Amino acid sequence: MFFSSYLRRAPLYKPFHVGVIGAGTCNKAIYDLAREIGYEIGKRGWILVCGGLGGVMEAASKGCTEAGGMTVGLLPGLDIRSANPFIHIAIPTGLGEARNALVVRASHVLVAVSGGYGTLSEIALGLKTGKKVVGLHTWSGIKGIQYAETPTEAIKLVEKELISSR
Repeated sequence: MFFSSYLRRAPLYKPFHVGVIGAGTCNKAIYDLAREIGYEIGKRGWILVCGGLGGVMEAASKGCTEAGGMTVGLLPGLDIRSANPFIHIAIPTGLGEARNALVVRASHVLVAVSGGYGTLSEIALGLKTGKKVVGLHTWSGIKGIQYAETPTEAIKLVEKELISSR
């Protein structure tokens, strides 16, 4: 009884949710960039949100986990076992590519690392819904993306956005 009444009065900790979007397969250089992004997200206590599968999503989740952070994977299918091994909370949506909208909506800001058409759809949804999108080695020439050359620069842009949004 005491504990439940305490919880009703306790201030809620509401960490930032940073969406990392990118292809389900990638080369080692992109994997390393995404892993570094994930590590920096975890180090800051932010929650990493992604599509939960391989490639950029796995790399970012691995980095976040290595830093002691929390990861959420919004899976396209219904099989929870399809999540990469670094996902702490796997949510099977059964929505296929439509789950991209959930990744966007669940995130305060998005970091696009490389990527194909799925990533492009997430970028477009993010911009359409007013989310800030930071791009690292991703689609060029898109109005509204804040481009970064390095993971450090990308994280600085994310921090700037998160600080200004609170």
